[in-house]
Amino acid sequence: MNRNQYIKILISALIGITIILGVYWQYLTTPFNSNQLKIGASYMTMNNDFYKILNNEIEKEIAKNDDVLYTRDPALSVDKQVEQIESFIANGVNIIILNPVDASSKKLLKVLKKAKYAGIKIVVVDSQLSDNSSVDSTIVSDNYQAGVLCAQHLMKEQSSANILLLEHDIAVSGVDRIKGFTDTIKGYDSYQVVDRRDCLGQTEIAMPQVQAVIEEGTTFDTVMALNDQAAIGALAAIKDSAYDKQVAIYGVDGSPDMKSILATSGELEATVAQSPMTIGQKAIQAGYQLYRGKKVASEIIVPVKLITANNISDYDLAGWQ
Repeated sequence: MNRNQYIKILISALIGITIILGVYWQYLTTPFNSNQLKIGASYMTMNNDFYKILNNEIEKEIAKNDDVLYTRDPALSVDKQVEQIESFIANGVNIIILNPVDASSKKLLKVLKKAKYAGIKIVVVDSQLSDNSSVDSTIVSDNYQAGVLCAQHLMKEQSSANILLLEHDIAVSGVDRIKGFTDTIKGYDSYQVVDRRDCLGQTEIAMPQVQAVIEEGTTFDTVMALNDQAAIGALAAIKDSAYDKQVAIYGVDGSPDMKSILATSGELEATVAQSPMTIGQKAIQAGYQLYRGKKVASEIIVPVKLITANNISDYDLAGWQ
């Protein structure tokens, strides 16, 4: 063996020893948790700060307990969400926290039954499923009341209205908000829905939908949007199209962007504040309690509040509730 070969063998041995020592040191310094739980979370889209804030609250609690969180974004695809739940089952998660892409999807309901059969606790947030038989607890804002509050404010401020509705037909939370609104104005002939468009609750879809309504010549003076993202999309469309009528725009969420516009201009009428922080906290609390065999209410409803220019000073413009 020549000198160069000897040096190469020595270097390889030293590298091997270093790796072994590193792994051993990590083993010594990393606390061992034989009771570590695995939690899977899937939200209809992470292109919405509401779900990011909600998930942050879950993440904080899980970190405190030295447990593991798998967060997934199906990007509004029910097929992707089904795949994600299949992955959760395969990875042996103990708890699933779900915001469903499609509340009535047979594929989604089927895979949730499979998860339930596997002994996984299931908590649904910010929406309901059409079939809750596999769900242990559902945690939502008072979505119907959010629509009621918007309609009551409109009727207080305006004696009549031609209303454009921006909806998300496969999200029960969005459907409930619009129903609360339309139920409240029902029977009052001076308040008329002149058009309704599905926008999936997304700014980039709401904007062209509202532009299309304007281009078609439909006259409206009020927009009721299922959430703040859609409301902001409506505002952008109205401004870009140079629509010459004053429009009262309502949203639901109480997002920082919506509150900032309310505080600094008269371009938006109101939003109804949800609390993703509260929903996230309650979701992970419910998940842990269910896993430990404790009773949890099948439905937990979080109150909502109307925010207008008159009370915006009571709220943090930079953050969520």
